[in-house]
Parts: sequence; C-alpha cells; structure tokens
Amino acid sequence: MSIIDAEAAARLMEPLTALVVKAGEAILAVNRGAMRVDGKQDGSPVTEADLAADHIIADGLAQLAGDVPTLSEERTQLASPPFQGSFFLIDPLDGTKEFVAGRDEFTVNLALVTHGVPLLGIVSAPALGLLWRGIVGRGAERVRFDGATIKAAEPIRTRKLPKPGEPWVAAVSRSHGDPQSETFIASRPNAVRKTCGSAVKFGRIAEGSADIYPRFGPTCEWDVGAGCAVVTAAGGKVTDGKGGALLFGQRGDTGFIIPDFIAWGDPQAVGCY
Repeated sequence: MSIIDAEAAARLMEPLTALVVKAGEAILAVNRGAMRVDGKQDGSPVTEADLAADHIIADGLAQLAGDVPTLSEERTQLASPPFQGSFFLIDPLDGTKEFVAGRDEFTVNLALVTHGVPLLGIVSAPALGLLWRGIVGRGAERVRFDGATIKAAEPIRTRKLPKPGEPWVAAVSRSHGDPQSETFIASRPNAVRKTCGSAVKFGRIAEGSADIYPRFGPTCEWDVGAGCAVVTAAGGKVTDGKGGALLFGQRGDTGFIIPDFIAWGDPQAVGCY
C-alpha cells in the first residue's frame, strides 16, 4: 500500500504539472472537425482526444510513481477499489461536450487522493493557457502557460462570505443544469450566475472570482477530485449536498458516482442555507 503525504506530494507537483500540460497539448492537436466521437454506455461522449490524453497520463504516472494505483475515467475496468492508501484520480478530458462543441472550457483533471481525501489537485484548461493547482495545507496557485512553457504562477485564495446585502456569485454549468441547484442558487441573496464549462468552475472558486458551485445532480469522482483539492488548498471547502464530507475511491453501492456536492469559497458559509 502506497501512502503519499503532503511533503512527498510537493515533490511531485512540478512533474505532474508538466504531465498534465503535455496531455493538454495532445488534446489541442486533435482536429475537432474531423475526429470520431463515440458514445459510452452511460451516454456520455468519448473522443480520440480523451484517449490520447489518457495514454500520455498513464505512461507518465507509470514512470513517476508506478507503485501508486490509478483510477481514470477511461480505464475504470483496471481499477481495484477500495483504495486503502494513495491513488491518482484522473479525468483526461473533462467537458468533452464543450470540446466537441468547439468551446475552450474543457480541462485535464488530476488528483492525488490519500486515505479517501484529495490531497493534490491540478485542473488545466489547455485552450485557455490556464491551470489551477494546489496541495491541501500548502496553498494553491493559478498558472499561465503557453505550450509546454510555464509563463507565470501566482498564489490564489478563495474569498470570504459575501457581506449582508452583497451578491453571491455562483459558478454554474453550461451543459448540466438541474432544478435543485437552481433553487439553491436562488436562495442566495441577489445571486449572480457565472457560467463556466467543466472543472473551470472549481478554478473560479479557488481564485476568488466566485463564491459557490453547487451540483445537485450526479457526477463522477474524477470530475470532482482535482477541483476539490484545489479549492481546499486555496482556503475553501467541498462538501456533499448536506454539508458532509466527501470520500473518494471507496466505491460503495453507487460505484464512482457522487450524488451531489457544493464547493464553497468560504468554509464558514457551509450550512448557510
């Protein structure tokens, strides 16, 4: 059983960032107008870009930390949960619908989970030249890059709960709205909606440009793990829909499904319903 703590995770951050950026380059190299789009059993799309990114990440992780198990959206059949120590949680192309539609808000998500809790997270938006990364207890950064070259990295933090009378800014999905999330947002005073694709929404929470990101419809662990680590590292918190803790890699009766979650910029806002 492999256990990676925060100190060991910090040593991995730069090579993992380079790996995620490389996977993003492979995605951008795919001709969206000519690529093949297939459907999975759950009805979600998968493209050659998803598979190319996954191949790069799988090979890279085998070289960097070959003794650490992985759970990737594109290789769930190879996973052996529950994971007792540490494992990598990967979505090689989050927001495939955004990608297929020609939009830029799709991401490569990589998390390192230890004892069921995301410890390290990288959310990269290759078409935007932006990524958000962090290690819980050691802070978070927003990084600008061009190709494989890192241009600048700046520390980021979530922002405080809006004062009475000030509007909440809610990060909302362009492709996955649901009535319960809308009701939750509407209960925030003067709520303003910031529409984003994929895990970019977690990045907006982490950098302090949005306050909450609720999702009361089912999603998968690989959609949430990296963003959870980044938001937490930046000073926020990600809970289930009732304010409880989320655990990853345990695989109960629901498989890898997360029924609901809320990303909070200010942990003191948890329970402010």
